[in-house]
Amino acid sequence: MNDTGQTISQQEAQHHVQQNVQSGGQTAGRTHGRLVGKRLFVTGAGQGIGRAIALACAAEGAEVSASDRSYEKVSLLADGRDGIVPLSLDVTDPAAIRETLATRAVDVLVNCAGWVAAGSIGEASEEDWARSFEINVTAMFRTIKAVLPGMVERGFGSIINISSVVSSISGVPNRAAYGASKAAVIGLTKAVAADVIDRHVRCNAVAPGTTASPSLDERIAAFDDPVAARRDFIARQPMGRLGRPEEIAAAVVWLAGDDSAFVTGTVVVVDGGQTL
Repeated sequence: MNDTGQTISQQEAQHHVQQNVQSGGQTAGRTHGRLVGKRLFVTGAGQGIGRAIALACAAEGAEVSASDRSYEKVSLLADGRDGIVPLSLDVTDPAAIRETLATRAVDVLVNCAGWVAAGSIGEASEEDWARSFEINVTAMFRTIKAVLPGMVERGFGSIINISSVVSSISGVPNRAAYGASKAAVIGLTKAVAADVIDRHVRCNAVAPGTTASPSLDERIAAFDDPVAARRDFIARQPMGRLGRPEEIAAAVVWLAGDDSAFVTGTVVVVDGGQTL
């Protein structure tokens, strides 16, 4: 262990993931890597954090089913890269989830699809509240139920839910529906972990801080003064910068692999000290 409290193996692994992602998400012959032989299913893989997760896991040798509502985005992601199969999936469609996962063996499920509703509790509409829970929580409930029987039957599996530090970890203004739904993700994660802890299936969550992504860019663009808004987002970061999707993906790779075999029911916070 070094002075930062990280083990050397974790540091080297994160560096290796970032190098592979930057080189296009490929490994020579796909015979090396911490996730060789593992079959992953990722939701929300079309852009941002989900895209980085798909690339990082493929770079570590996994066979990745990259799903998104936009088939065009995941098709571009998979183009010319080994180990990534693009799939169209609307996570608000329970029949589509059942059909897509019914015959698919999944060793690692990464629930990354999400939606950010702006507004205080007074401003949030019934529709905002319902949609936040439908996309951010209920979709996870459905995908977990779809893959869990197979994991239990095979005697192993890892479920990774993308939450947020805006949840039960911390509150921020104008994110009432979003924060409540992401807090529910943490509750769901711990409940699933407790239910299957004796069946060799793990369930963990990753809670990113403010991370550079197309979704964040869209939210910033909606401000009256986008330049000032971006400056404010960065100013609240103790490290003086936004997180990178690849940094979130490195945590997911660790949770997906065997190095984290003794970890379940945990929330891994990757926020650059935002919630210190």
